[in-house]
Amino acid sequence: MRILITGGAGFLGSNLAELLIARGDSVIVIDDLSTGRKQNLQGVVANENFTFVEADVCEPYYFEVDQIYNLACPASPPYYQRDPIKTTMTCVLGMKHALDLAQQTGATVLQASTSEVYGDPARHPQNESYRGNVNPIGPRSCYDEGKRVAESLCFDYQRHHGTKIKVARIFNTYGPKMRADDGRVISNMIVAALNSEPLTVYGDGSQTRSFCYVDDLLGGLTAVMNDTLTSGPYNVGNPDERTVLDVAEIIRQCLDGALTITHLDLPVDDPRQRCPDITRLSNETGWIPTRDFAAGLGETITYFEQKIG
Repeated sequence: MRILITGGAGFLGSNLAELLIARGDSVIVIDDLSTGRKQNLQGVVANENFTFVEADVCEPYYFEVDQIYNLACPASPPYYQRDPIKTTMTCVLGMKHALDLAQQTGATVLQASTSEVYGDPARHPQNESYRGNVNPIGPRSCYDEGKRVAESLCFDYQRHHGTKIKVARIFNTYGPKMRADDGRVISNMIVAALNSEPLTVYGDGSQTRSFCYVDDLLGGLTAVMNDTLTSGPYNVGNPDERTVLDVAEIIRQCLDGALTITHLDLPVDDPRQRCPDITRLSNETGWIPTRDFAAGLGETITYFEQKIG
């Protein structure tokens, strides 16, 4: 297969590039390196089947490809709130240009959507029929609503042009190649612990998240891309739900039980609960996440120890 990954120098994209190259595909990565890093691609950059293009997906592009994984967009709150207008444009224009390319080439395009389309959910766990509880004018709306518009574009292109689309709603993911400064729960806490600093928990820590190890997540994405039944949307994540305070305690015990845990105010519109119902994808493809949280956390800690040490 000839496969394009937009945002392919980021956390998910670079891991996906390695997976696809390893199975024998030809991979093109587009990334403007605003949050992605070339060093994430060190394992594939010398491969004859790999091509890197530094470009902004807000501008049109053209490649002859069979599949497109549209991953381009900052995914952590500190980064997508840094330039919210750019975030919205990346979601919307980036999606349009990926869909235009799919229309021109006959490729299938997979939109890497997000659990944030559910906002602060009033239904728990969240399944794909739930329409969400999103604040359209809050500080997170550039990402939440940008991703919702991107989904809308996907299905409008399918209805009006017959474009081949797949939509995957990604829940919290962790693993090697995360940025140390990306502001996500697990990376924040691991880096703090390795630097012998207090672990920060927002609010009282009773809010829940469901963490999926990156290898499992990529298995889910490729299952969505290659599923022949429907276009989605599909939840992709691990329904193993736990509180943020529990995560902090596990990381503290893994690295330094003497570290303290500090509490800060809960950010605006931060969801209280987040857990995917993955019945749809599991029933259609047989995919389920298998990596134990502690095992995945150990690999992630090892990665950060090597980067920081």
